[in-house]
Amino acid sequence: MTSKTALRHLLAAGLAAASFAAAAFPTRPVTIVVPFGAGSVTDMLARDIGKVLSEQIGQPVVVDNRTGAEGLIGAQSVLTAPADGHTLMFTSSSIPV
Repeated sequence: MTSKTALRHLLAAGLAAASFAAAAFPTRPVTIVVPFGAGSVTDMLARDIGKVLSEQIGQPVVVDNRTGAEGLIGAQSVLTAPADGHTLMFTSSSIPV
């Protein structure tokens, strides 16, 4: 991965954080679901973005690795989470979701 791509990811996290802060949101920890194992590239990027996001919104950001079924277990956990914006999914285009 190039530094240009990493910069784009961090910029996207910053923009998301700015929109959260503007709305006085969130009021509790945010969970980022990653459908890959801990230590994978996707996991490491999610943790980097979670750290920046946490600093911006003033709330903890938890990375939750939900592996299995080619990413469908992670996707299902996000779909069944309350639709309050406190659960996000960080993935790659390699899963059939």
